[in-house]
Amino acid sequence: MDSEIMTAAIEVPRGLKDVVVTTTALGDVRGTEGFYHYRQYSAIELARTRTFEDVWFLFVEGHLPSPAERADFAAEVAPLRALPDQLRAVLPAIATSTTPLFGLRTALSMLPSAPMWDAPMAQRRADALRVCAVTPTILAALHRIRSGAQPLEPRDDLSAAANWLYMVTGTEAPADVVRAVEQYLISTIDHGFNASTFTARVVASSGADVVSAITAAIGTFSGPLHGGAPDRALESLDLIGSPEHVDAWVRARILGGDRIMGFGHAVYRTEDPRARMLRDIAVTLGGPLVDFAMTVERRVVELLEELKPGRSLHVNVEYWAGVTLELCGIPRTMFTPTFACSRVIGWSANVLEQSIDTKIIRPIARYSGPHAPMPVPQAL
Repeated sequence: MDSEIMTAAIEVPRGLKDVVVTTTALGDVRGTEGFYHYRQYSAIELARTRTFEDVWFLFVEGHLPSPAERADFAAEVAPLRALPDQLRAVLPAIATSTTPLFGLRTALSMLPSAPMWDAPMAQRRADALRVCAVTPTILAALHRIRSGAQPLEPRDDLSAAANWLYMVTGTEAPADVVRAVEQYLISTIDHGFNASTFTARVVASSGADVVSAITAAIGTFSGPLHGGAPDRALESLDLIGSPEHVDAWVRARILGGDRIMGFGHAVYRTEDPRARMLRDIAVTLGGPLVDFAMTVERRVVELLEELKPGRSLHVNVEYWAGVTLELCGIPRTMFTPTFACSRVIGWSANVLEQSIDTKIIRPIARYSGPHAPMPVPQAL
């Protein structure tokens, strides 16, 4: 490595843990407090008191909407939900070859999107709104085609959450189910500089287009350590089966050094506030799955304390997200796509914010291979 670069190099922890890489006005996660916020508002309070559209507007415009602004924003994004004809034509081929989340990357790539380096902010904003509005329509269409059903057109008379449930299931959901999904969506729009958000900002820093940044984020999001966990957490409940098997199953996983999906978080050192809210929602919806999930959560925490004293792990958002989405009738294969329907708004807001900065994100790596240069051997 060049000696000048070596002199300037700064050693950082693996995974960039606790490394500040930029500034943002979009929000923050305060892990030791168990708190996170969107701009100046508690994200959980927003989820409990406002609509998904209100919070989407907050991310786009920087303040909560007045009634007139809410109506204007709804009128602006409603037509953007519709699938462009050229995209509609290729969805059957995409749907039969991959999962909805992976198919979303391919489908979004067909949307026109101008490089942000050259585009005015109005164009960047328009591209971001289109991506956010059409993402649920694409995901629902891919799901229904894979299931042998016809895709449904988005309905302007339904809210974002109600429309999502309608396009996925084919029926209008009860008000309590719609509200449960809406609160889940609000609570997962953004969450600090997680892996997918950071990826989107890296791509945006190159001056690339909005779609390229979002598709890169989706690739990161598909990993089981990030967006791909809600269904895996629920699978653990399936494997345990019944209350009398909880202790044996949990002990085997802990003593075997296996990860228990749905517990622990990279940032929170207290209970995940999203999990707390979703647990409350699940309890309101009720049913035997909720009771079982409560039992498993309690015993996992107790057994971790017994077998790994001093290592405090709490339930995270994926655990109760899986339970809540299951209760709301969303197929498990659509858990992570549901997550993507909200997180795309956070990605887009971060992409637009990053596009203002003209400095590309370009870290370095410490070389650890054989000494260089070595003579190149003669070809045989």
